[in-house]
Amino acid sequence: MVRCFIWLIIFLSFSNSFSSQSLILGDYIPGNGIVLASTDNNYKVVLRGYSQSLFESRTISYDDSLISDNNRYNRFRARRIRLRLSGIQSYPGFSYRLQLNLAESEADDGLLSNVLWDAWLGYNINKTNKIVIGQKGTPTDNMEVQMASNTLQLPERSRLTGAFSSIREIGLFYDNRIKIGNKAVLKSMFNITTGDGYSYNVNSRDYGGLKYGARVNILPFGLFRNFGQFRQVDMVRELTPKLLIGFSGSFNNGMSSRRGRRNGDFLFYNITGSDTSLRLPNYIKIGADLLFKYRGFSLLAEYVNTNAFIADDITHRNDRYGSDPTQIISSFGAFKENTFSSVNPDEYVKRQLILGSGFNIQAGYLFKSLLSLDGRFTRLSPDKFSFMNNATFYNRQNCYEIGCSKYFNKNYSFKIQASYRFVDDAKLRLQNYEGTDYERSEFDASENIFYLMVQIAF
Repeated sequence: MVRCFIWLIIFLSFSNSFSSQSLILGDYIPGNGIVLASTDNNYKVVLRGYSQSLFESRTISYDDSLISDNNRYNRFRARRIRLRLSGIQSYPGFSYRLQLNLAESEADDGLLSNVLWDAWLGYNINKTNKIVIGQKGTPTDNMEVQMASNTLQLPERSRLTGAFSSIREIGLFYDNRIKIGNKAVLKSMFNITTGDGYSYNVNSRDYGGLKYGARVNILPFGLFRNFGQFRQVDMVRELTPKLLIGFSGSFNNGMSSRRGRRNGDFLFYNITGSDTSLRLPNYIKIGADLLFKYRGFSLLAEYVNTNAFIADDITHRNDRYGSDPTQIISSFGAFKENTFSSVNPDEYVKRQLILGSGFNIQAGYLFKSLLSLDGRFTRLSPDKFSFMNNATFYNRQNCYEIGCSKYFNKNYSFKIQASYRFVDDAKLRLQNYEGTDYERSEFDASENIFYLMVQIAF
């Protein structure tokens, strides 16, 4: 389906280019992209891109004084390289976007990313209602995920985003906007998607059912200027206070990955005699957000909570985390107090999922010289059985970060950012926590990370 949308978008771009009266190159402003518009101003095409180069330096401090690691782990990489083609036709009201991700990894994940980032076609029913079909960012993630990566206050997104977000999804999206009184605006969004994240493998089977989600944003003081809702810093220095209060929720009917970002990572079955049927967990995520901006100051607060419903008749499993991913087996095991033993299927399934809650708050001030000072605190609170207890990624629960950014213009065409992040395990383990996740070992240490990033855009 995604391939069809790609060819459709390319066809629309060229067919409208030849069918319009003539296309005129607009005034080029670095960071805003190359703009082509028809003479009647009915059709517009924008080609935009940016690149972010990141230096990362990491040290580890163990809780045990008898263990020391004096090494400094450094790496350079192309953090984000994005190329985006978008267009809009005022009449009859079509819009589209095709965006490619040419860098290697996602937020805090270290895994190979999908090249195809966006591929959607939209239709404006009227000025306040829009329907979109294809692959795009989902409104049921936390607010930070809906903000453009080239406008982030700090070099990396928060650990809340890394733990809970599904990034992109494929399906049907509906947006509505209602004005209340003289200023207040109510935005509502509804979506039905595959629940398996983006199309990283177009040939993979779609396990489970659909995902249903909704978001409501309340803007009591009106809309932010210059798309400020989707940009972190207050670049336009809002002349009057602007506030957004958002609520989101989603239900994933039958999920086969940790958070719904992929599919087929694990499968659970009920096998009785010759009868075999899938028993995938149902996954619920709810969230609340707050965004405030005024005269250079910005504040973002986010909360996410997840839960799962596990079938009580699971008899077998097949997952890529086991000793032999090609086999369907009936054993379920995990480490409990450093001893590997059998556990019931309910516990095993929960250990594979991102279950628990998280909170992120960040704030910053942008001076008129376009110098920004920013700070962030993130806290992850895993359930008793959750992949967030996994030592490799999440069991260091508190994250503190401070940063400084210099913007060279208001269009984000060139900026330099630096930050220091301290990830603390803080010995805040739950009292009833029973060892580490499946085939993992404990990691009683804190991390010190320095980031330096340079961004250039056209």
